Amino acid sequence: MKADFETATDPIALFADWLSEAEDSEPGDPNAMALATVGADGLPDVRMVLLKAFDEDGFDFYSNRGSAKGQQLLQNPSAALCFHWKSLGRQVRLRGAVSEVPSEQADAYFKSRSKGSRIGAWASKQSRPVESRFALERAVAKYAARFGLRDVPRPPVWIGYRLAPEMIEFWRAQKYRLHDRIAFTLQDDGHWTTMRLYP
Repeated sequence: MKADFETATDPIALFADWLSEAEDSEPGDPNAMALATVGADGLPDVRMVLLKAFDEDGFDFYSNRGSAKGQQLLQNPSAALCFHWKSLGRQVRLRGAVSEVPSEQADAYFKSRSKGSRIGAWASKQSRPVESRFALERAVAKYAARFGLRDVPRPPVWIGYRLAPEMIEFWRAQKYRLHDRIAFTLQDDGHWTTMRLYP
């Protein structure tokens, strides 16, 4: 049974319903989300990543620990996420602390990726300068030869992150820009409170 926007008390269930609807209507990657972090210089940074799993414990994505986002999350392990499904006129925003997923979970997800993507994870020094496209392709060829027909293990620097939301806001478009906004805030006892916001 679908969660009702007006009366929902469980934001994770409501998110699951909205994501399911987006999977039917949204072109491209309905699980694409903007990830915002803060650097050591205090400036915010944002990029698109893919949601790979979620439940009541949090929202999971994967990256290279040495990337810009990885370094920022090491210094300040908190972040914000934003989903935007234009086909539905909906957004979901989340904020919370970020931690690493268990290594067994990261291993399992890494193994599910295509072999080319797994080799790419070894070849890319994510976010660092590269002299040319050819240098990247040379690195890919090097690791393709190294692993050959063998299984490609997860690189130690390639890890999973989980954002445990403390706030989740649901937004849906309405006429005259009088949009609906409902924010869920996690309380110390583990329950969510809801508040309707002005557009």
